[in-house]
Amino acid sequence: MGMFQGINVVSVPVPDLDEGRRFYRDVLGLGEPLYDLPDAGWIEFGTGERSGNLAITHVSSERRPGVPEETTVVLDVADCHEAHRELTERGVRCDEPVVFPGYVVFCSFYDPFGNRLQMCSPDRADQAKG
Repeated sequence: MGMFQGINVVSVPVPDLDEGRRFYRDVLGLGEPLYDLPDAGWIEFGTGERSGNLAITHVSSERRPGVPEETTVVLDVADCHEAHRELTERGVRCDEPVVFPGYVVFCSFYDPFGNRLQMCSPDRADQAKG
């Protein structure tokens, strides 16, 4: 067995913790933070039973969130097409879902600061045929 046992938390840089808290808690529906430490520049949310947590961390205005070279957080969803519809209805900027037949459906979406996140689900279309 390897040294690592899973992902504990992935951190997303945001310039405004209050706006970030509202977006991740209310718009994405992650609920109340597990850790809400604005004095430390850290707010951490649970993302579900099977995975690690998602944190937002305060960064100075000189640092630009959403830079393409940054790490992308990918969240599991039951149905990527349905999640895309729900987030779009909530006013979240979303790219169209991309399907790799028989494997995965994924979709990029963006927080108010331009950070790209993604969501994915298994491609169930081929499973329904078989």
